[in-house]
Amino acid sequence: MDDSQLNAFLQNPDTLFTNPSIPRVFDWEKNDMALNQDKPSSAMDEDEEESSVDSMLCDSNSRLIPFGFSKSNCTDEIMMFINAGGEALNEADSRMKFLGDSYFEGGNVMQTNEHIAEAGDCPFIYQSARFGSFCYRFNNFPPGDYFVDLHFAEIINTNGPKGMRVFNVYMQEEKVLSDFDIFSVVGANKPLQVDDLRVSVKEDGLIAMRFEGVIGSPIVCGICVRKAQNIPVPQASQEYLKCNNCAADIEVSSAQKKLMRTKVTDKYEKKIQELTTQCQLKTHECHEAWMSLTAANEQLEKVRMELDNKIFQTRTLDETVGKQAENLKNITSRYGHDKKYWAAAVHDLQEKIMIMKNEHAQLSHDAHACAESIPELNKMVTGIQALVAQSEDLKLKYSEEQAKRKELYNQIQETKGNIRVFCRCRPLSKEEISAGCALVVDFDAAKDGDLGILTGGSTKKTFKFDQVYTPKDNQVDVFADASPLVTSVLDGYNVCIFAYGQTGTGKTFTMEGTDQNRGVNYRTLEQLFQIAKERSETFMYNISVSVLEVYNEQIRDLLSTSPTSKRLEIKQSAEGFHHVPGIIEAKVDNIKEVWNVLQIGSNSRAVGSTNVNEHSSRSHCILHIMVKSKNLMTGDCTKSKLWLVDLAGSERLAKTDAQGERLKEAQNINKSLSALGDVIYALATKSSHIPYRNSKLTHLLQDSLGGDSKTLMFVQISPSERDLSETLSSLNFATRVRGIELGPAKRQVDTSELQKMKTMLDKARQESRSKDESLRKLEESLQNLESKAKGRDQVYKTQQEKIKELECQLELKTSMQNQSEKQVSQLSDRLKGREEICTGLQQKVKELETKLKERQQSESASYQQKEGKLMTVSCLIQTG
Repeated sequence: MDDSQLNAFLQNPDTLFTNPSIPRVFDWEKNDMALNQDKPSSAMDEDEEESSVDSMLCDSNSRLIPFGFSKSNCTDEIMMFINAGGEALNEADSRMKFLGDSYFEGGNVMQTNEHIAEAGDCPFIYQSARFGSFCYRFNNFPPGDYFVDLHFAEIINTNGPKGMRVFNVYMQEEKVLSDFDIFSVVGANKPLQVDDLRVSVKEDGLIAMRFEGVIGSPIVCGICVRKAQNIPVPQASQEYLKCNNCAADIEVSSAQKKLMRTKVTDKYEKKIQELTTQCQLKTHECHEAWMSLTAANEQLEKVRMELDNKIFQTRTLDETVGKQAENLKNITSRYGHDKKYWAAAVHDLQEKIMIMKNEHAQLSHDAHACAESIPELNKMVTGIQALVAQSEDLKLKYSEEQAKRKELYNQIQETKGNIRVFCRCRPLSKEEISAGCALVVDFDAAKDGDLGILTGGSTKKTFKFDQVYTPKDNQVDVFADASPLVTSVLDGYNVCIFAYGQTGTGKTFTMEGTDQNRGVNYRTLEQLFQIAKERSETFMYNISVSVLEVYNEQIRDLLSTSPTSKRLEIKQSAEGFHHVPGIIEAKVDNIKEVWNVLQIGSNSRAVGSTNVNEHSSRSHCILHIMVKSKNLMTGDCTKSKLWLVDLAGSERLAKTDAQGERLKEAQNINKSLSALGDVIYALATKSSHIPYRNSKLTHLLQDSLGGDSKTLMFVQISPSERDLSETLSSLNFATRVRGIELGPAKRQVDTSELQKMKTMLDKARQESRSKDESLRKLEESLQNLESKAKGRDQVYKTQQEKIKELECQLELKTSMQNQSEKQVSQLSDRLKGREEICTGLQQKVKELETKLKERQQSESASYQQKEGKLMTVSCLIQTG
């Protein structure tokens, strides 16, 4: 290139590209076009994106980082870190101090609580920002070079699109960021760093930053100022232009080069301004297109909503049609069912009418026959009266015979003795067998009621009792001899059965027994209910049960839930018998209820452990049964009592080694038993004074021991030689009891029922009078039969009228069914029309969607072309 060509280039730089005589050293357009032709479209898009990002950075040494601030990556000394839009914060690391936003001029503050993805070690930096038209001024910096890091995040326009926020950044009045768009680089709610922006501070110590909006308002989240390391400045090298024709190097002076660059930059700045205006227009057009697209989307959503409503309406119509079809089916099925039902009903009514006609004829025939047989009816009445008189005589004879039978039965019981004594011996226990204890009881003459006791050597003492039971005899055998007394209770006599003996001889087993082997108490009540059931046709019984115990000379109610609430005392009634007011009398109707009552009483009884018996009864347990009977034939009423007593065991204090509470219990037991012995002795010697009141036990059993009752005593003994003295004491006591002669037992008549019997007789007389009146009314009943026959004729007529009404109802139901069928057909026609409307709407929606897609494609293609042109221009500027 010669001097004339160089001067021409300096006068007009465009001649370098247009004049073919001047050699072209840098043909950027051809090189870019050739490169772009060889690349695929996707690679071209990536290159365009990279070039657009690079075009934002005016400082070639700076860089973009698409993630948050990390302490590990920061190695330089941090002079200050401004939390834009936020407050001052101190980290645990002393090097990191975040200053508050106080160095600004202008702008507003924005804060958010949204999550910032990939925010690094300090996510709070990107949750606050300053936006608007603002600048920052930092004073008092030492002269030198510094690095400035800017931190950004799009937290306002989170829905985009690109180009909604574009701005420039100036540092020391030099542009460092050009057309910077955060959303186009990282999107919304994500951090973006611009690091290593180099700035020089002069003697005034000032760093000035200015944020200028191009489209929208600028925004910044944080500003970090770091001390720059000393980097050697490269020396300017001499540049040459190479001629294409002769390949000679032409030296270009710095003044010429500056002149060339100023002209080129002026020209391209004008082009950039034109392109920026065009870009603004295009962005405005894009915004309008985006707004129209949003409007079209809203219309599409409305159309979809209307379509959904139409589909919902069609579905509801389908459901209503289905329901009406089901209703129609139900109506038809009901119609068929009702038709069959009413046909059967009409048939039944016809049959009933025929039967009623036959009955009417039969009644009329019977009425005539009854009218003819009135003389014979009078004869029948007289015969019935004679039979009634005979039955009354038979009743009297039966009651007399029953009374004689009871008298004979009681005489037999009296010949056996009013107080009968049975002796029962228990078997040896396992401890006694292991200890080698010998038997001292001889059962050779037990069948005859004789019991032998070996007192020592060859001597033997014999005792006579009404019955003797060996250890081999079971509970059934024991109760077999006591069962006749149960009949006496139901006949109205007082009965007392009690068990006596030392501790551990089996008194409680004999009286109560176990679940598998019941005792006298349970079996007595079982037989009581059995006999009462057998006599249910002639007698009515009411049975109640009470359970008491005499513990430490105090009477306790074992069926009471709070036995210590009140003190029970023995009183004498107006009839002369003794009772305990305030005790609970449980009414029982079967043996199961009785067993439940017995279990409650047994669980509440006082039991303790002694040296003689581990489970010794420490009280006298008394089962009191009250029986009220009424003879349904004669009206006689009785009120009798049955006492079943399980006495506490007699024991020697030295043998039991009782102490404390057990000693007190043993003393009271022995006291009451000694009082019982005194009563027995006084009765045996026929003393004028019987000491019943010396003990609660004897006072309570006064009616059974000295009254007009029947008494049975079980004396329980032990066969062991260790208990010989206690056995002899018990047998001597039983012998004295057997010698007592009581007066004849009396039947306990309930006088309160006599008045009731008189009233019953009056009622019987009134009933006989009413029978006479009923005979007179028979003639009137014949006349009523004829009137009823006439009434049935009227009923027949009314039933025929009902049949006609039913036929009318059937006709109405058939007409309703026809109307419902017509409605179903109309609904089906409406559904077809609405389905056609829905299909037309769906076609319109599809057409709108295709138009929107075509419009979006055309707009995106034009936008890409414009963006490509802008990218090429920016590349030309950077290379120039």
